[in-house]
Amino acid sequence: MDFGISTFVTDEGIRPGVLGRALEERGFDSLFLAEHSHIPASRESPYPAGGDLPRIYYRTLDPFVTLAAIAETTSNLLLGTGVALLVQRDLFHTAKEVASLDLISGGRVLFGVGVGWNREEMRNHGTDPRTRGSLLDEQLQALKLLWTREEAEFHGKFVDFDPVFSWPKPVQEPHPPIYIGGESEAALNRLAKYGDGWLPRPGTTPEEIRRVKGWLAEQGRGNVPMTIFGARPDAGEAAALAEAGVDRLTFLLPTLPEAESLRKLDEFARFAGGFR
Repeated sequence: MDFGISTFVTDEGIRPGVLGRALEERGFDSLFLAEHSHIPASRESPYPAGGDLPRIYYRTLDPFVTLAAIAETTSNLLLGTGVALLVQRDLFHTAKEVASLDLISGGRVLFGVGVGWNREEMRNHGTDPRTRGSLLDEQLQALKLLWTREEAEFHGKFVDFDPVFSWPKPVQEPHPPIYIGGESEAALNRLAKYGDGWLPRPGTTPEEIRRVKGWLAEQGRGNVPMTIFGARPDAGEAAALAEAGVDRLTFLLPTLPEAESLRKLDEFARFAGGFR
């Protein structure tokens, strides 16, 4: 099993280039970055973890700018989004950003997507929270066409465009792996239809991992890679998840200044080294 890091990179924490070098030096295989374009002041949508919304949500750097900076200071680190809020993004700009990052990094992108939870944030982007799942499904289909066809067109209920040219194309073929975030029935159906990997949150049990793997096999989708986003460094839990078929654990790195971040990464690296 591989080990990576998930985190919120903000203007108040370790800088991207330093973080990337530190991860590669310590043997982590991947980095998954969270995304929020902004946080509406109304705060109507409750924070899923309960309590006040942490400060980091208000201050995240753009994930693709951040990962591009990290690409320049690393050679092998996989560059992931965990998750990109595609339903709040322009489809064509996102297609170009992902493909550009894949190009400059030499094919190291893992594109994690999800529907999000902050309804006010979605509405500010003109997205109806009630139909965001259907929108995401069409966006994923359209993205694949933009990445793989010289002339792409798509005609759906929410995404509709006549033939277009969109370059660059990604380095990875047919395109960067699309990791689907979420554990709901809708998310799992999306995974079976459009995903290349699953990105469930911590708390997903080994029993659920086995159930989903069996269900995917019934859909003709055996051997879908699975990465736990923000796992705890617990040896028993890690062993059980590995036995159930999880391919990667990412540990949630708190957003801290450089020296504190490096010390925390050392802790995670010691755990990963002992587990291997």
